[in-house]
Amino acid sequence: MRIAVPKEIKNNENRVALTPAGAKEFVKEGHEVFVQQTAGEGSGFSDEAYQLSGAKILPTIESTYEAGDMILKVKEPIGPEYALIRENQLLFTYFHFASNEPLTRAMIRSKAVCLAYETVEKPDRSLPLLVPMSEVAGRMAAQKGANYLEKPLGGRGILLGGVPGTLPAKVLILGGGVVGTQAAWMAAGLGADVIIMDVSLPRMRYLSDVMPKNVKTMMSNEYNIRKLIGSTDLIIGAVLIPGAKAPHLITRDMLQEMLPGTVMVDVAVDQGGCIETCEPTTHENPTYTIDGVLHYCVANMPGAVPYTSTLALTNATLPYALALAKNGWQDACLHYPELRSGLNIIKGDVVYQAVAETFDLPYVPVSYYLNQH
Repeated sequence: MRIAVPKEIKNNENRVALTPAGAKEFVKEGHEVFVQQTAGEGSGFSDEAYQLSGAKILPTIESTYEAGDMILKVKEPIGPEYALIRENQLLFTYFHFASNEPLTRAMIRSKAVCLAYETVEKPDRSLPLLVPMSEVAGRMAAQKGANYLEKPLGGRGILLGGVPGTLPAKVLILGGGVVGTQAAWMAAGLGADVIIMDVSLPRMRYLSDVMPKNVKTMMSNEYNIRKLIGSTDLIIGAVLIPGAKAPHLITRDMLQEMLPGTVMVDVAVDQGGCIETCEPTTHENPTYTIDGVLHYCVANMPGAVPYTSTLALTNATLPYALALAKNGWQDACLHYPELRSGLNIIKGDVVYQAVAETFDLPYVPVSYYLNQH
């Protein structure tokens, strides 16, 4: 198979979907690898390193898309890339379709096969290709929140961990999954007073067992959220419903109840955000303020630490990418049930129910395509 890796063109996105080590694995198995010129530079990988691994360097994004039977990316294609995607081409990347109708309709028109990292799901409901970036984003959420609590950046002017004789900042984390857990570890390690909210009692029992003493758990509901937000300094949104839009747990009217300079970091922005006033921002312009509350809603947070993020992501994606290249997407999805759940759009049909329901589109069960095979 011909594997193509275009350079990411989303604002300040420095990750790359394949390392030179990964390219070598494809070449060893007899595949051809094409990498766009400078695609790996942002993550610290030179064109020469890819060439030494057996990959061919192509000069433009157009020639890279043209060369590939399978396109490996990190982030979803954006406007200039839509016309480069062709019928029956396999795209393996993060898509987050439920929060992006123009992208969804563009991929339907392309008649490509869209396999989304974020909905690849194992039988135990874990998301192996989302976990690495969730770990990075969760840790960054606490780090960024601590930074933006500083007065010159728009926050309350409070040190996350405090010092002797002063109280630490209060941090509220909405969601006790991978993002929320990692955010809690970081915030707690800096000395903050942390509360994690979730709707799963078993999950909260687990968190109560493993977290340090400055982390508490609480049932997530509107009453409890309103009870806490008036005295909270940093709110981190970490809610995920695989493949679907995140629910709005923080509504516009709640901002009036918050302290001026409260900071909100919405890690769920890729899936529409769990904060109603959340709008995607970029690393170039990461924040905005509404009603005195600072919002940080960067849609590709791990892109700010591309070396760490690229290695963490490709460690997880490479085995699946190799399987897709070796077997083709249909056989690979039959042999790896988790890949089957990653299929979102096939040749113009939406085969992931949550996406179809979000935009009121016809839904075709994925079995229609796999049974044909």
